[in-house]
Amino acid sequence: MNPALRSFCYLVLVAVAVFCGHRFFALYGQKMQQAARRLEQADSTNETAAATPLAHGLISPRAKSYLGAYAAATLGAVVLLALFLAHDVSQLVAQRFHQALYNEEGEGVADPEYEQAEKAWANGDHLEAIRLIREYLKKNPQRVHAQLRIAEIYEKDLRNPLAAALEYEEVLTRKLDPDRWGWSAIHLCNLYYHMGQPAKAEALLHRIVTEYGETAAAAKARERLGAAVDTPGESAAADSASPAPAAEPGLKLPPGFRPKKS
Repeated sequence: MNPALRSFCYLVLVAVAVFCGHRFFALYGQKMQQAARRLEQADSTNETAAATPLAHGLISPRAKSYLGAYAAATLGAVVLLALFLAHDVSQLVAQRFHQALYNEEGEGVADPEYEQAEKAWANGDHLEAIRLIREYLKKNPQRVHAQLRIAEIYEKDLRNPLAAALEYEEVLTRKLDPDRWGWSAIHLCNLYYHMGQPAKAEALLHRIVTEYGETAAAAKARERLGAAVDTPGESAAADSASPAPAAEPGLKLPPGFRPKKS
């Protein structure tokens, strides 16, 4: 939900809860005071005893309906506020967890073992880099950035879009924050288009829109789907940030690649 709209909803719910709660207690107190004054007007003990059980009957049906409406509105506003707050707290916790795994640029927190893999990559030994990153992932399975790095090496350095796509498919089975999942899925769609698999790409685009409709990635997915409808047969991967050659029939995965588990 848009932050401005969410803030407006919070203000409205707080205002409704305060106003209706105040009106409920004010009206209830007023009616109870009226009932008490009527009971005090009794001349004798017998009359008082007889009138006491009728105290609740001294409140008119109209007043009771107002009390019920105010109580229901107050309760509804409080419940909605609690739901909104619970959702926002869960998002905050997820964001803090994400920040614990990634630095401000979204890259993995520095680690000597991971840096060793990057050094191997810098020296041109891409398969060794993949092997080292996989070893790193075995010890740190929560480091999603490492698996994304493997996909990047397959795509850009080894020119193997099929291997890169399989890595992205496995990444999407993980529990990621919506934005990171959405952009990973968009990148996978680019690879599908490059490999001549538009049906798989469009199915994934629809999934992004359906499951993560409020993200920027979903806006990109809608744009891609609209382009596919307007110009059928034209590849929507023209604006891919990192193009790769189409996969050839019988393309084999290079050593060091771990096939996706079925």
